[in-house]
Amino acid sequence: GGGARGGGEDLLANPVLPEDILQETVPGNIRRAEHFVTFMRRLVSYLREKLRATQVVHETPPVFLQALAERVHVDAKTLKFCYDRLSSLLKTLEITDNDEFGPIQLVADFATLVGTYAKGFALITEPFDSRLPNIPDPVIQLSCLDASLAMKPIFSKFQSVVITSGTLSPIDLYPRILNFNPVAIQSFSMTLPRDCICPVVVTRGADQMPVSTKYEMRGDPGVVRNYGRLLVELAAVVPDGVVCFFVSYLYMDSIISKWHDMGILQELMAHKLVFIETQDVVETTLALDNFRRACDSGRGAVFLSVARGKVAEGIDFDRHYGRCVVMYGVPYQYTLSRILRARLDYLRDTFHIKEDDYLAFDAVRQAAQCVGRVIRSKADYGIMVFADKRYQRHDKRDKLPGWITRHLREAHLNLSTDMLLTVARDFMRSMAQPFDRGEVGRLLLSEEQVNMLEASGGVV
Repeated sequence: GGGARGGGEDLLANPVLPEDILQETVPGNIRRAEHFVTFMRRLVSYLREKLRATQVVHETPPVFLQALAERVHVDAKTLKFCYDRLSSLLKTLEITDNDEFGPIQLVADFATLVGTYAKGFALITEPFDSRLPNIPDPVIQLSCLDASLAMKPIFSKFQSVVITSGTLSPIDLYPRILNFNPVAIQSFSMTLPRDCICPVVVTRGADQMPVSTKYEMRGDPGVVRNYGRLLVELAAVVPDGVVCFFVSYLYMDSIISKWHDMGILQELMAHKLVFIETQDVVETTLALDNFRRACDSGRGAVFLSVARGKVAEGIDFDRHYGRCVVMYGVPYQYTLSRILRARLDYLRDTFHIKEDDYLAFDAVRQAAQCVGRVIRSKADYGIMVFADKRYQRHDKRDKLPGWITRHLREAHLNLSTDMLLTVARDFMRSMAQPFDRGEVGRLLLSEEQVNMLEASGGVV
């Protein structure tokens, strides 16, 4: 963004709190520290009582606030100031180790958001995880259903805002989700000195049986075996690092277990070492470190991870750490999730976005996010394997970003595993040829081209 109408420090410190709340004074009933502590104690006792629920409770913030006021006489206006009042108290007490007070800070954040927003949020109390109904695991979730709430202060604070990303696709859906009218929308091609991206769609195994992570197919031994063979054969052809993304931790655990029973993991480890992402941050960090060491030493390695996990969202596999990425399946969200259901209902009622459109958009965006991990510079190169027959369909493929689809040739669609290996060998051989690295740093848009873009409304 540019052209700010003032300093942006306050906005960045409190990105989700409206201006009127930041200007108001703290209510008198929580101004004294002992009164505030008593107030928080009442709030925590109410939340503890809510966690004893035996059935799923779905509430809007106004309904929650009404019940809170009736039971423990806590009003919405006071709740809005929990975050500020707790921060002030911790500073007054000169507490530097905030980790110890993390849980109460979480409660204060929760209280401030519930008290601030009447619309765009949902409160869902679940006594257990729907996938493990016999194990009590109560949780209260405050879920933001409206992404435009986070963007609204940015749009009001700055005169010019540029939203840019390699995964803004399909680009026309973003203004609807973020609730704004763009002055200009433009999708640019990726300027590359050579064809260093090789996206391919694999729909069949070497036995010509279709592969997919569709619910009714994912447990099929033939699909599991074909997915395993695909990775073993790729590991033999592709040098250095190979990264794989699965649709969920549950599916990844299941397929790795079956690969072990089939002897596929042992075959894979004859070519490269295997490392696995887990839900434990420390374990995953250690696995990533050892993966990089294996690639640096020339041994080569395969990293198995999950779409929407920490690795997919923020770890780059540049250069030799990622010469090939395999996306197993279409990473749809867990469609029985109550938070997702609430969000889909909100998007349909508020922005008239169809459920299927949003789910497909979100899944393909995640797939693009995953495969994009391997291309981090113009000198980089890598193969992107979309291993699911559903990517053959236009409604999925067309939602991929243009910088991927422009390199997706007709000859690289609807491939079987053996055809993929031929493509991979040819691509790796061509990338091994010397090229002029000076081309990478050159300006690739001439002044004439910039003027043409401006005239066509591409640049404002």
